[in-house]
Amino acid sequence: MHKIPVTVITGFLGAGKTTLLRHLLQNNQNRRIAVLVNEFGEVGIDGELLRDCQICEEGDNPNDNIIELTNGCLCCTVQEEFYPTMQQLLERRESLDCMLIETSGLALPKPLVQAFRWPEIRNSATVDGVITVVDCQALASGTLVGDLEALEAQRKADPNLEHETPIEELFEDQLACADLVLLTKTDLVDNTQLTQIKAWLSQELRPGVKVISCHQGEINPDILLGFNAAVEDNLDSRPSHHDEEEEHDHDDEINSIQIIVNQAFDPKTLVETLKEIVKKTEIYRIKGFVNVPNKPMRLVLQGVGDRFDTFYDRFWKPDEQKTTRLVFIGRDLNQQKIADELASIT
Repeated sequence: MHKIPVTVITGFLGAGKTTLLRHLLQNNQNRRIAVLVNEFGEVGIDGELLRDCQICEEGDNPNDNIIELTNGCLCCTVQEEFYPTMQQLLERRESLDCMLIETSGLALPKPLVQAFRWPEIRNSATVDGVITVVDCQALASGTLVGDLEALEAQRKADPNLEHETPIEELFEDQLACADLVLLTKTDLVDNTQLTQIKAWLSQELRPGVKVISCHQGEINPDILLGFNAAVEDNLDSRPSHHDEEEEHDHDDEINSIQIIVNQAFDPKTLVETLKEIVKKTEIYRIKGFVNVPNKPMRLVLQGVGDRFDTFYDRFWKPDEQKTTRLVFIGRDLNQQKIADELASIT
C-alpha cells in the first residue's frame, strides 16, 4: 500500500495560503486531492471558500475531500484533532493521490510534521514538503519582523539576541521548516525592496531552499508537489525555537472574534470603517463574507493590516440566508466594541 504524499502549507496570517490552495485545486491536473484546513476561530471562512471553488465533479460532495478543524491550531491539538481526522482520511488512501494541509497562521509546522513519525500515520503517509507563504509587502513594511536593516544590524551586533516576540519566533520557525518559500504580493513593493527581502530570506533559509515569487496563488502545481522530502525523517536539520520544550504557548492575548449579522453593507463604506477600526485596534487579519445591498452574489473580504481585497465568489444560494460573517484575528479584541462600530454603519 503506497504512502500518501502530504504537503504542508504554512505562513503568517493573510499571506495568501487559501488563495494558493484555491488555484491549486482549480488546476489540479487530474490529481485526486484531499485538503485539511486548520482555521483560527469557529467560523470556517477558508474551508467554505475552498468548497465553493467549483472543482468537484457533478455528484461529488466537496465535504468529503475538504475538511476543517476549528478547535485550535494543529500544532497544539495534534493528538486531539489531527490524529483522528488523519485516520479517517488514510482509510481512503487508495482513492487519493495526495493531501494538502493548510495550517492556521498561528501554527508551528514542526510539531505537526512530528506527528507523521507515529507508526499509525508513518506507515500510510509522508510529508512530501513544507511550503511557507510569505507576504512580501508586509515584510517590507516591517509588520512581521521590524525594519529589515535594523534587524540585521541588531543580529550582527548581538548573535545571542533572545528578546523576540512570539510572532517573530513563529515566522522564523516557519522559514526554518520550509522546503520552498512562496513570496506573495511582490507587485506591491519596488525592485529595491524585493531584492533586499530575497537577500534577507536567503540568509534565513537552509541551503538549497528556493524563494519563488507568486502572484494571486498562480503557480504550476508541479512546483509545489513532488518534493519527496520525507520531512519527518530529517527534522534535525530544521531547527525550531521550541525544540527543547515539551509544549509551547502562543501569545495568550491573541484571539479571534466573530461578527455574524443580517445587515447588508456597501463595500466601500465597510472597508473605510474597518480601516478606522484597525487604526485603533491591533488587528492582524480580517476575513469573511459580506451581504451587499441589491447584489445577488456573495462578496469575499480579506484584510491584512490596513490593506483590503474584495471579490464576488458566487451567487447566494436560493435557500441560503444572506448574512455578513466576519472573523477578526488580533490582540485582546473586544467583540462588543467592534460589533457596535459595524452596527453604526448606515
